[in-house]
Amino acid sequence: MKTLLPTSTAGSLPKPSWLAQPEKLWSPWKLQNEELLEGKRDALRLSLADQQHAGIDIVSDGEQTRQHFVTTFIEHLDGVDFEKRETVRIRNRYDASVPTVVGAVSRQKPVFVEDARFLRQHTTQPIKWALPGPMTMIDTLYDAHYKSREKLAWEFAKILNEEARELEAAGVDIIQFDEPAFNVFFDEVNDWGVATLERAIEGLKCETAVHICYGYGIKANTDWKSTLGSEWRQYEESFPKLQQSSIGMISLECKNSHVPMDLIELIRGKKVMVGAIDVASNTIETPEEVAQTLRKALQFVDADKLYPCTNCGMAPLSRPIAMGKLQALSAGAEIVRRELTA
Repeated sequence: MKTLLPTSTAGSLPKPSWLAQPEKLWSPWKLQNEELLEGKRDALRLSLADQQHAGIDIVSDGEQTRQHFVTTFIEHLDGVDFEKRETVRIRNRYDASVPTVVGAVSRQKPVFVEDARFLRQHTTQPIKWALPGPMTMIDTLYDAHYKSREKLAWEFAKILNEEARELEAAGVDIIQFDEPAFNVFFDEVNDWGVATLERAIEGLKCETAVHICYGYGIKANTDWKSTLGSEWRQYEESFPKLQQSSIGMISLECKNSHVPMDLIELIRGKKVMVGAIDVASNTIETPEEVAQTLRKALQFVDADKLYPCTNCGMAPLSRPIAMGKLQALSAGAEIVRRELTA
């Protein structure tokens, strides 16, 4: 029997304080070598248990084994020099020191497949795995080799497809590509962004998703959001193209954002992960607040296609707050489930 309104998270969950410094993005590891490997696995198990305890239906690794949702994947590829750094403007919002593409990019071995296998061994629940999308990957690098955002995106799409196929073989049920860049570079999204994403999912039989948000709750993002006015209509630019694509699910930010809920109408027919938890605030939502967001979304998406979710990753939050938010997500989904089946 398929669960109605199955809950999941957008990606990262806070790491335990013995593994990395809490409430910090790019937090360095506190362990090394064999101890680090063991620590990451322990954290993954803990993260799974936390999700199960909170009643989350579609579980993930909580990104416990990676420092950052984009660069950890890139670190495992050839053609990128992490010593050679340049400052670039990320998503037209903030400057960051990033590695340089110095040659042809390629993947010699799987990046997350062992971790996915490990997670699969520890649960019978559906698993969702997040990978960075091609456009967001190129936005986090300085390209001294291809000198073309589009060319590099197609190369990354091929590499992501190799990884995705192996993740599927390891038992992953949903592969999600994180594309916050889709909310910024609209012309590129329509010219080649969605097309490179389709290349990344080529040949997959499992469910596929794209996650488009307004970013973690860090200052650069909240400052940017405050300039967007009373209505955030960015999704209007990418949704028509995504609606026609072969991507199965679209994950978006709805709670405390100024996204008009009726924009979901533009992706009618797709499964929609509705962000009903604000990750940029330490206030824990009430189950009723979550239910309110879901009821609003149900005006524009059929109940069997609605997947309650978080707005974005929760790595920068404290563990107790993240847990409280996950419990609220489950409880809110349960309220609406009961209303739908009454």
